Parts: sequence; C-alpha cells; structure tokens
Amino acid sequence: MNFIFISPNFPQKFWQFCDALKKNGANVLGIGDQACNELCPELKNALTEYYLVSDMQDYKQMYKAVAFFAFKYGPIDWLESNNEFWLEMDAKLRTAFHITSGIGEDKIDSIKEKSEMKKYYALGGIRTARQIKASKGLEAVLNFAEDAGYPLFSKPDVGVGAGGAHKLENEDEVRRFFQNPDADKYVIEEFVTGNICTYDAIVNSQGDPLFESMCVCPPSISDIVEYNLDSTYYVEQHMSENLRYWGRKTVKAFGVQSRFVHLEFFCLDRAHRGLGEIGDFVALEVNMRPGGGFTPDMINYAHSVDVYKIWADMICFDKRTTPNPHEDYFVMFAGRRDNVAYVHSHQDIMEKYKGQLKQWDRLPKAVAGAMGDQTYIARFNTREEMDEFFNYVTHRA
Repeated sequence: MNFIFISPNFPQKFWQFCDALKKNGANVLGIGDQACNELCPELKNALTEYYLVSDMQDYKQMYKAVAFFAFKYGPIDWLESNNEFWLEMDAKLRTAFHITSGIGEDKIDSIKEKSEMKKYYALGGIRTARQIKASKGLEAVLNFAEDAGYPLFSKPDVGVGAGGAHKLENEDEVRRFFQNPDADKYVIEEFVTGNICTYDAIVNSQGDPLFESMCVCPPSISDIVEYNLDSTYYVEQHMSENLRYWGRKTVKAFGVQSRFVHLEFFCLDRAHRGLGEIGDFVALEVNMRPGGGFTPDMINYAHSVDVYKIWADMICFDKRTTPNPHEDYFVMFAGRRDNVAYVHSHQDIMEKYKGQLKQWDRLPKAVAGAMGDQTYIARFNTREEMDEFFNYVTHRA
C-alpha cells in the first residue's frame, strides 16, 4: 500500500500515525514544508521518503510532489493529512490522482462549510440550531432574529476552532456586525447553551465504528479565548448511550467511510424550543479528522488503547486487530495562564498529583490563547477526583 501523509510533522505527535502505518506494512510517503533534517527521529524512521515543498498551499507544488511519488512507487492508494487545515487540499489531490479511498472535491463542501453541513443533518433527521447565511443581508438576518430571539451567534462559514466567532446580544450588535467587510462569509445561528460534547470515532469502510469515545468541553473554546478562562476539557470514562446514538446517526447521514471523526454536539443545559429538553443532544458541526491538541493521547489514556494503531488497522485491514481492554478512566486536560496568579505552584501540582499526571507541557503562544501556557493531563478513577484536580490546578490567588 502506498500512503501519502500530508504534513506528517504537524502536529508533532502525528508521527505516531505514520509509525503505525509502517508497522502494518504500508509504504508511508510524506509531503511537508519542514526541512528533512528538522523532522523528529521517530517520523524520519516511519517514512519511506519525504518530499519537501516551500509552500503547502501552492497546489502546483503539491501536485508535483504527488506525481513524483506516483511515478516512483506506483498508484497511490491513500492520501490523508488528518488535519482540518488541509482537508480541501487533500480532496483536490485525491480527485486529480483518482484516489478513491477518501473524500473528493465533489464532497468537500459538506464537511468544510457549516451551511452545507445543515443539509446533511436535516436529511438524517438530526437536530441542529437554526441558521442563516449573513450573505442574505441585514434585513433577512433581523427577520431571522425576530423568530429565533437574542442572543445570536456568528461564526465563519468555513473555519477551524473558535476563530472569528462572536455572540450578538441585540439589534445594534447585529448592525455593527454587518459593518465588517467579511460579514458575508459568516453564518448566524440561534444561540444554544450547554456543554459541548464530542463523539470521537474511527469508522470502517461501511461507516461502522471500530472505536468510540466521548469528550466534554465545559467552557467552549470561544468563551475561553474571549474571557481569558482557564482551559479545560476531559474524556468521559463511559460514553453516553444517547450521544452514541446521535453520533452513529450523524456518521451515516454524512456517508462517512474509513475515517477518524470528531463530531461536536451541544448537551442542552436548559430546554430549547424546537431542539429538546435538558440533557438532549443537538448537533453543532462535523470534523472529519481526529480531535485537535492532545485529544488522541487523552483518549488513549482514558481507554487503555492506541488510537494510532486502531486507525492504521482501519486503513490497512478495515478492522481492528487489537482487543478492547475495557479499562476506562476519566482523563482531564487543564491549562493555566502565565498572566494569572494561582494559589498552587507548578511544583505543588507535580508533587500532589505525581501518580495521576500523564503529561505536562509548555505551549507556544500561537495556541496558548485557547489552551493555556502551562498544561497538565491527568487520569482518575472517579469524577470527584477529576473535579478536585481541576479546582486545585486552577485555584486563582
């Protein structure tokens, strides 16, 4: 099998996807913009060959790289980045080289544009917040607001994470929003409150899950960034059966095949007209790639598995080759900010939780706004222990 991995060096831990593929006998071919001598040793060892481009957004360079590999190694069976930023480039290259194992250009809008996602949710009978494209104009949005009520929520139709998202509290704020020259690139939705929960799964060629997990994000990323909150999210010990139902239903509605997915839902914290009661799940958006940041590692810690291996087994064999150990825990990520004074020091945390901490990291400024400057990941048997850990780490002076 010839597998081209786009940008295998970022995020850095993606070398583990390449390593798992190599161990399964695949020919792993990398394309990236980082010099080969700067790649981590583990990635170098996993790659059969690496092709350096100066600009990964330059389609001509990317096309030339794939053509080189196809000429040298034969037909390309898979091309994937597992990265939201490159989904469109992945699809364009697959189409150009007739690689049918992934999403092509004809389907990319359904997973990139939030407005297009709504159509597939509707076909699958999956509840979502009502939405309008800002490109329909100010008056149309104000009419929408009369029915949906305030606040509203604006976000880029195409975008990653919480970048550019804003709450619109009243008509004046809507009018100011339309002064933005890029307003027509946004969608506006009725405002839904509740925890964001994710259905994380690796599905086979029939759209059936080989593995499933659940994350909970108590403050949304947009709130963390806007209000300078301490960052946190966690992997549940056991998945809600209600979320499992809606996650699987969404996979089928979008026709997902042979992918790692990260599907976002609201778990309502209050009854919402037309959407459900407290505790019901409402679809937010689909992400046809693994969860960002440390999520794959957190899932491994929580469920005593190796999602990199499970994913590579799906690619190479369309099935799992390792059993599910059924050793499940709560795993929490907690991030602290350098500009905040905390009661407990880093050393206090390291000493108190040395038995539970799985990893701790300093993050670059580029991602610290959403995740914190100093981060900790710890594993617990009970929710109470996990909550105590978060309160200890984030107790402000």
